[in-house]
Amino acid sequence: MFGPVVAAACILPDEVLEELVSCGVRDSKQLSAAARSRLAVKIRAVAVDCQIGAASVREIDRLNILQASLLAMKRAILKLNVAPDLCLVDGNQRIPNLSIDQETMIKGDSRSIQIAAASIVAKVWRDELILRMAVKYPEYDLTNNKGYGTKKHRLGLERYGVSVFHRTSFSPCQKS
Repeated sequence: MFGPVVAAACILPDEVLEELVSCGVRDSKQLSAAARSRLAVKIRAVAVDCQIGAASVREIDRLNILQASLLAMKRAILKLNVAPDLCLVDGNQRIPNLSIDQETMIKGDSRSIQIAAASIVAKVWRDELILRMAVKYPEYDLTNNKGYGTKKHRLGLERYGVSVFHRTSFSPCQKS
């Protein structure tokens, strides 16, 4: 409900994939925040390149969350200093207007070590951003919910209304 959508693009050498699996790289939703942070450092250290892309709240509200997510992915890929031969895309939608070959993968973060690694890097980067924003917006309990629609976050919306970083296209943010 709050903040930009963030994606990462990581190019990983084949020889580090087994090591990343043995270190615990997997679907970021199955990892603790501490494990994700530790693994993000490891992933960045062994990656050929790793870049972040984001789409703003305004873009999310204008395009919809899916299209904004694809835009964030495209931005991350286009920032890479090394052009990949193939982009593995989490989900069933190809990234529009990308001249690089793509392979979509439903539940990619649980099926592909490369997608899982990118997901971890993106989640850690976004969580760190939200923690910095929580200082300015303590009324939404962002430190604990990272922008998701928890009870305390919804209570903050009821009491204080939406901030400029709330996604007004999301129904809980329309009531305020």
